[in-house]
Amino acid sequence: MNLNISGHHVEVTPPLREYVLAKLKRVERHFDHLISAEVILTVDKLQQKAEATVHASGANLHAEAVNGDMYAAIDLLMDKLDQQTRKHKEKLRNHHHKDAIKRMTLQ
Repeated sequence: MNLNISGHHVEVTPPLREYVLAKLKRVERHFDHLISAEVILTVDKLQQKAEATVHASGANLHAEAVNGDMYAAIDLLMDKLDQQTRKHKEKLRNHHHKDAIKRMTLQ
């Protein structure tokens, strides 16, 4: 997976980069067809914002989170991305809906 981590008004330090990588591994565990991810860390006054766009096979997932602490914002962001990837994976797995539509058209 290609990963781009950038910071606006904040320096992306090696510990911060490692923290994002560790949290992204959790998202990859649930859905391994991730193509690329772009994470942007921003500081505006007292608000720390983390946003990410993940390109997966069949979908582009975007999430953002704002908190007073950058690490907490990253945690919230990854929770949202994890939920989106699980939902996307379930949509890919769920073929029952297509079968029901086929049966209705055949009758």
